[in-house]
Amino acid sequence: MNITEVKTFIVHPGTGKNWLFVKVETDEGIHGWGECYTQSDRDLAIEVHVQQLRRYLIGRNPFHIKHFTFMAYHDFAGKRGAMDLYSAVSGIEHALWDITGKATGTPVYNLLGGPCRDRIRVYANGWGGKTKEETARHAKALVSQGFSAMKFDPFPGPWRTHISRDDEKAAVGCVAAVREAVGPEIDLLIEVHRRLAPVHAVRVARMMEEFNPFWFEEPVSARNVDALAAVRGSINLPVVTGEELYTKTEFREVFEKQAADILNPDVGNCGGILELKEIAAMAEPYLVVMSPHNYNSTTIGLAATVQACAVMPNFLITEYFVNFAERGDDICVNPLKPENGYIALPTGPGLGVDLDESALARYPYREFPRRNLRQFDEEGP
Repeated sequence: MNITEVKTFIVHPGTGKNWLFVKVETDEGIHGWGECYTQSDRDLAIEVHVQQLRRYLIGRNPFHIKHFTFMAYHDFAGKRGAMDLYSAVSGIEHALWDITGKATGTPVYNLLGGPCRDRIRVYANGWGGKTKEETARHAKALVSQGFSAMKFDPFPGPWRTHISRDDEKAAVGCVAAVREAVGPEIDLLIEVHRRLAPVHAVRVARMMEEFNPFWFEEPVSARNVDALAAVRGSINLPVVTGEELYTKTEFREVFEKQAADILNPDVGNCGGILELKEIAAMAEPYLVVMSPHNYNSTTIGLAATVQACAVMPNFLITEYFVNFAERGDDICVNPLKPENGYIALPTGPGLGVDLDESALARYPYREFPRRNLRQFDEEGP
């Protein structure tokens, strides 16, 4: 079997981001789907990387997945990686696994060592409100839908490293309101988006401790692992990091400096399904657990995440964007659905889901409005 074509599809489902899908076709009529992580204005750059990598895929055996990802970094990229490259590689890698599973007639997780569980716990994201009262109402609604875990960012915008005491109090007040609305049994996952200086991260975390958050995600950037480790050593909340790191190599220092309790690499940009599994394997002897980030669609990206999570002994929970579900269901064949906060493992071959190309055409790519580049304290548009 050989690869005959690699196609890309960028769709704008009206959910706040574009989705970039990759379809790999073979001379035996078996195709595979993958999804690249996308981020607003960088979507087209990621697609170009896929199209350039296409030149190195035509005529290759789709089973040779590890060799492809190794070559893509060492040869194609000259060991100079970035999000755009790793997102492209990841999407292609998913599609190769999908082909391999379909050709062998089994789910991808059976090709990676077999499942460690029959269902995957998910937390809800993509649901917050503009005020603490609205956020609390939305949180309560999620509980009624069966979710027992939910993530939200309680910090007022715009993003900045040093925040005022008023902003700190507002963030804590939002967490307090959500806790009161949902009760003590629901897991609250606090998103910080790696934007605080250590002094603020520590102070806010200590004020939030009484509300028993499930975790404190990316209090500071993982690009400064010493600062991250210092924050972890100063608070009594589990620290999460990983969504801005790519491949095993970039996680090494996090382990060595014991900078995190939980890792959240994204299957759409860390290097793919196998790379995510290998990062999880590295985490095992350090007693670190895995909660893969999943800012992708509820179609291929979710399916790839579920396949990888299934084979991790140290898996904890993963991400599900509730605001993506409607559009995902519209374009996906056999979409994965959460029930009481869990997604059952798909039993079909490959990733277990497929896409409807005619449905993709209903949501053509749209460029996002240009954002204003200004200092956080400047007024005006």
